[in-house]
Parts: sequence; C-alpha cells; structure tokens
Amino acid sequence: MESTIIEKIKKEIENFDLTSKEENIGRVVSVGDGVAEIEGLSDVKMGEMVLFDNSQNKSLKEAIDKDNDLYGMVLNLEEDSVKVIILGDVSFVYESMLVKSTGRVLSVPVSDEIIGRVVNTMAEPIDGKGAIKADKYMPVERDAYGVIDRKSVDTPLHTGIKAIDTMVPIGRGQRELIIGDRFTGKTTVAIDTIINQKHEPENERPICVYVSVGQKEAKTALIVAELQKQGAMDYTIVVDAGASTTAAMQFLAPYAGVAIAEYFMEKGRDVLIIYDDLSKQAVAYRQVSLLLRRPPGREAYPGDIFYLHSRLLERSAKLSDAKGGGSITALPIIETQEGDVSAYIPTNVISITDGQIALDSSLFNKGIRPAIDVGNSVSRVGSAAQTKAIKSVGGGLRIELAQFRELEAFMQFAQDLDEATKKRIDKGQRMVELLKQQKGSPMPFEVQTVSIYAGMNDLYKNVDVDKISETEKKWVDYIDAEHKDILDDIRSSKKLSDETTKKLDEAMNSFKKLIENK
Repeated sequence: MESTIIEKIKKEIENFDLTSKEENIGRVVSVGDGVAEIEGLSDVKMGEMVLFDNSQNKSLKEAIDKDNDLYGMVLNLEEDSVKVIILGDVSFVYESMLVKSTGRVLSVPVSDEIIGRVVNTMAEPIDGKGAIKADKYMPVERDAYGVIDRKSVDTPLHTGIKAIDTMVPIGRGQRELIIGDRFTGKTTVAIDTIINQKHEPENERPICVYVSVGQKEAKTALIVAELQKQGAMDYTIVVDAGASTTAAMQFLAPYAGVAIAEYFMEKGRDVLIIYDDLSKQAVAYRQVSLLLRRPPGREAYPGDIFYLHSRLLERSAKLSDAKGGGSITALPIIETQEGDVSAYIPTNVISITDGQIALDSSLFNKGIRPAIDVGNSVSRVGSAAQTKAIKSVGGGLRIELAQFRELEAFMQFAQDLDEATKKRIDKGQRMVELLKQQKGSPMPFEVQTVSIYAGMNDLYKNVDVDKISETEKKWVDYIDAEHKDILDDIRSSKKLSDETTKKLDEAMNSFKKLIENK
C-alpha cells in the first residue's frame, strides 16, 4: 500500500508543470543543514516567504502526517536556482518536494494578546497558554525610520541601577550596548531594567521585549520565572530562540523581536527591547552564510556582518509627534573574550550604538556588582534625557570615582599619604560600596536621588565601609517612614528644588543623631 502511494506521488510530481502562469512554483533540488536549494522559482524576491507545499494531494499530506504549514525564507538568488533557509522542522523537507512563492516578505503575527507570553521566532506561543489572535502581520525585515520621522531623545528610561542612572543614563529611543566577558552580570543588568519598569506610572510604562538568542532553555526559563515572580511579565514579551533551535531561527529572532516592538511603537507606546546576545546571533548568521556558500571574510564571517547588526539597531528610534511619538530603546548585549573590545563583532556594534555599559570581570571578582567600569562606559545621548534630580546629585560622581581608581592604584605602592589624598580615598571607597546593588532589586529614581545625595554629602563619612549598604537601607527606610513628602516631591517634579534640598539636609542631621545615639 505504502509503495503504491509513493509511486502515485512520484507520478504527480513528474507530470507537474513548473512553468504554470497561475502560480510561481518550484521543486526542491537538494536539502541539508536547514538549507534547501530550489529550482523553478523564477519570480521570487530576496527575503520572500516560500511555502513547502503538501496540499497538492491528500496522500502526500497523510504520508508525512504534517498539518502545519512549513515556510522558508529566500536568502540567495542564483542563476538557475534559489537557496532558502527552512523555518521549521527540516525533516519534513525532501528532494522533489513542491514549493510555492507567497509574494510577501517574512512577517510575524502580532496583537496586544502577545504581552505576557513566551513565543518563538515565528511569534508562535511556546508557553502552553493557548493561541494568540493576530491583529496585524509585521515584516521581519524593513527599512528603519528616516531622520524626518524622528525626534531627539528627551525622556529618560530608568534602569533602577544607581551606577547607570547617575553616570551612564539611558534615554527612550537610545541604543545602549551592554558589553563584557562571560559571567560579569550582563543579563542581570538587562533583567533588572525590565523589573524596574514596574515603578513607572502605568501610562508611561514601556512594553518590554526580551529576545533570547542561543541561550540554554534552562536559563530562559529561570528569567521568565523571575519576571513572573516580580510581576514584570504583565508588560513583557519573551522571544526565545534557544541553543537547540536552528541557526536560521537564532539569526532571525532579533528581527522578529523588533518587528513585535514596532507594532507597539507605531501605536504611540514606548518599548524596551533586549537582545541577549548579538554575539551568538552573529555566529548563527555566519553558520547560515557558510551553508549558503557565501564567501567568508574576516574570522570566517560574511562581508555583510556589519550590515546584519546596523539594520537591526537602526530600527530603534524616538518617533516624532506626527508619527505618534512612540519609541524603541535597544539594549543589545555583546560578549567579549578576555575583555577584548577591539575584536571584530564588538567594534562593529560599538560603532553602531549610542554608547556602552562596560562590565569588568576583575571588578566582578572583587565583589563590586554591578561590575560597571566607569572609565570605559559612556552614554552619548542619555544625559540630555536624564532626570534633573539624579543629574543634580550625581554630577560629580563619575570624576570622584575616576580619581579614586587612579589613587587606588597609586596607594598600593605609597607608604605615606597626605590628609587630602586619604580623605579622597576614604570617600571613594564609600561611594563604590554605595553603588553596589543586589540582583533583582532595582531602585526607583527618587530613592536613588536621596541615596546618592547622602553619599555625596558625607552622611556615611564615619560609617565603616563594610556597613555602608546596611546604613543606606536604614537611611532609605527612615526617609520613607518619616519624610515621605520628600520622595513624593522628587517623584512628581523630577527635580531637587531648594526647599526639598533643605528638607533633605535636615533629615540627614536627624538621621546622623539617630545612628550616633545607637
């Protein structure tokens, strides 16, 4: 019986007219490693979706027992054939299978229902919570908005991390790179930023998109669990292309993520998107390119590897009021080897982004977490959007820490230090301790303001360095309990007025007496 079905299929394939004018149909010539070579698709375009067609006869559909449509994406246009990456189970594609062109570029279905869900690269739910109704299909590849459609970054995006919000601020619509070696806390910085958005007013809270590329499924599951525990999944979408998925799916996942983000941006919403990480996406793209027989260049990457990331990150924007005023803020993550930021992929992404948050493994190993290297971290845009309250208290913090780092190195060799140098080192040590923050505990900006203000104005001058964190917690609790009006005023006005500064100084004097008496 089985041989009869196969013979029938072969006969139908042989008799099928590939030159039919009604539809542009081709046939699979060869398939392997997630790539299919197809002849006969004379009218397809670059990036177009093609359908591996099992609907021509019922017996074929039953023979492979596959009800879901299987698509591919055209990536190579050659003289006699096209090469297609398969977006699904490769085992269902075989030689002589019929393929239809669809006439549309690769798109993903999006609607408001996608918020709070975990989806794959094709925006199909993988969290077992049922189907997502599509409102619109967003193209995975598209041109970025032009200069006329954009406006300057003018609204802060608070990360809840003191060291970032004071010294490397991020604005909505910015692209800020998170770069560092393995196990230096890059993902932690990104996830804490998502969690911190719960402190924003609901009408100003950005939608968050976390794109996991080539990560272990266990790691992504832990992240989703943490977001659920913190109540952050209510405004977050997770796009998962784990290490077990094909290279094609990993390469396309960030584009699918930004397509989802654009749906909300075009509705006038602010969006925060995290690409974790683009180093793995570049490796996946290199794999796809080599399978497509594209000529390798430096480090075996194809010649258009820079364009891979530039056309992705340029889609982040702050739209003009005429376009609805929405924004996409991107936090791409890049992994370095032994802190080498001059390697091929890191230099590419550094040149595309508006600054970087550099994480240092030696600081991390010393217990300074987040391990932000102030000297190599910069924000080229965010200071224009920085909240005035934080700007006023943290203005001198970067210089203070930079001077401390130099003196710290000198201190190892010097025997006697003058009084002024000792004071500067003491204060530097206390500020470093003050900027430490536990994982999963981002701070609202008004709390950061009173914390940094106290540090810069010598509240912790006589406190032992190892008790700074404990004292800071007591200070914040004291302000929250006894002087909540200060926090409310900073939160509503977003600045530190003379009257509020006076109240803060009085509160500091009262707190000093309180801890001295104890």
